[in-house]
Amino acid sequence: MTDLQPLVIVNNLVKHFPVMRGILIQRQVGTVRAVDGISFFIAPSETLGLVGESGCGKTTAGRTLLGLYPPTDGQITIDGHNLRKAHGPTMMAIRRKAQIIFQDPYASLNPRWTISAIIGEPLRVHHLISSEAERTDRVRELLRLVGLSPSHLNRFPHEFSGGQRQRIGVARALASDPKFIVCDEPISALDVSIQAQVVNLLEDLQDRLGLTYLFIAHDLSMVRHICDRVAVMYLGVIVELAARDELYEHPLHPYTKALLSAVPIPDPKKDRARRRTILAGDVPSPLNPPPGCRFHPRCPIAVEKCHQDVPEWREVISGHWVACHLV
Repeated sequence: MTDLQPLVIVNNLVKHFPVMRGILIQRQVGTVRAVDGISFFIAPSETLGLVGESGCGKTTAGRTLLGLYPPTDGQITIDGHNLRKAHGPTMMAIRRKAQIIFQDPYASLNPRWTISAIIGEPLRVHHLISSEAERTDRVRELLRLVGLSPSHLNRFPHEFSGGQRQRIGVARALASDPKFIVCDEPISALDVSIQAQVVNLLEDLQDRLGLTYLFIAHDLSMVRHICDRVAVMYLGVIVELAARDELYEHPLHPYTKALLSAVPIPDPKKDRARRRTILAGDVPSPLNPPPGCRFHPRCPIAVEKCHQDVPEWREVISGHWVACHLV
């Protein structure tokens, strides 16, 4: 899969947010380094998982990747188009081919719009329909595609359950016929019984439409189920990236090992027998990240070099990248 020309290429992506203080006269007092130089690629029809603790920069990376946040530095290429140099029609072409499914199905839908208006808006913006009848037919088709009844097109979001609203969000993302979709924790706000249905829907749509996903999530078990490769993010940087089974069976970075040791195992005997890695302390502030390796204040095996030198991002074996002095 990764032998194909990548659909998405991210090179040294940086996104910083200024911290301002003052009422009449504001001045910058710091910088939140939300994303601080990450690089990866995604091949056509591939699903890349992006995992890490809350606040590590996953959502910011996904939104910056689509241009919802202007990048501070770095290069983003989607389907051959350089996002940072795109303007006017080129930017509209990128936006048509790259969409997002938001985390919260309650907040991401306009409560005053009908489902027909919500799903039909991308068709109007990108001039994909020529008449009202054509728009209605396309909305009905999209509702069927995500497993909802076409008779619901004149209802409002509050008349649907959480899982149904997320399906509406999926239909809206599919309306412009995209190639690439950022799935920003699309199941974290749903009941466990509904999560599997939404994930199965995403997998089915990928098979039928040839979609490419960046799947941002907390649930490592679900990530292993749906993703082809997995990138582990910590405090604005990616610390490890590898094929799904390689990462889960042979993790190299201490942070990856700690994350995987926290995944529940259904067998009580195996769960009691395994060795857990308990991290001390909290994630440092992105306002003032530690020098050297950003994980060293919590790393159980850190040495003096980890406190001073930033680890090199290197390929240890084919397709398995890690940033750690001790690997």
